[in-house]
Amino acid sequence: MLTVGYIGLGIMGKSIARNILKAGFPLVVHNRSRGAVDELVAEGAREALTPAEVASQVEVVFTNLPDSPDVELVALGPHGIIEGAHKGLIFVDNSTIKPASARLIAGKLGGEGIACLDAPVSGGDIGARNATLSIMVGGPEEAFEKVMPVFQAMGKTVTHVGEAGAGQITKAANQIMTAAQMVAMGELLIFAKKAGADPHKVIEAIRGGAAQCWALDIKPPRLFAGNRLPGFKAYMQSKDLGIVMDTARQYGVPLPSAAVHAQLFSAMVQMGIGELDNSAVIAVIEELAGIRLLEENRG
Repeated sequence: MLTVGYIGLGIMGKSIARNILKAGFPLVVHNRSRGAVDELVAEGAREALTPAEVASQVEVVFTNLPDSPDVELVALGPHGIIEGAHKGLIFVDNSTIKPASARLIAGKLGGEGIACLDAPVSGGDIGARNATLSIMVGGPEEAFEKVMPVFQAMGKTVTHVGEAGAGQITKAANQIMTAAQMVAMGELLIFAKKAGADPHKVIEAIRGGAAQCWALDIKPPRLFAGNRLPGFKAYMQSKDLGIVMDTARQYGVPLPSAAVHAQLFSAMVQMGIGELDNSAVIAVIEELAGIRLLEENRG
């Protein structure tokens, strides 16, 4: 059984690492803050003090970090994974970063004999906890096949989509759709409320038809209960849309609706509510419409 390392134990990373451990893989963990490390060590993981120390002890090392510079630093910087390089090591990144960064890291680690897979995930905190994530993977087929048993402990849908960077391109495409669903849901709820229809009944009526989607299945009960906690934090959605727009400009792809959605999520961050769930983009629609979905509690 593969020995696995996991670096980055946030909302998603801690649950993913826990599921890897539950599946029986020996696990070495590293994180900047202590709490998540202590939890997983109590459950049977081992701690390492640096990314290099993790990499030196394992056959597969995962990262799950906030943004492209973070992954580049952990992979390539001082005391980074590159300093723990050894024959047969596979690097797998579950973060959402720029495709160009994924390709840069794959090139530099590849020069040290490390096979690299960019493997961002979708499914939010619920999918991470329940091991039902969708995992989209770019990189060498041989490395993908070797890591597949670990992927199967993390998610329900695992797809090899191409060479280095292809996983991140796929995740960017996923985030185009995710943002569109969150914005559309916010718009329809406020539209219904202000026009005089019961938003609860509207959701009940439309989610069994052509409007059915994951967002309408999962998010409205939380919003109706006044729960706008993450989930998937809105500032991360905003960051991901920045990646989408940067990559679109790189390849000359017009994305008019995604550009508007990027502005709405940026507005959330500027409003000081970027730590809320991405479905809380409804707050921007509320401000523009001058009406609240719930009068008593917004968060």
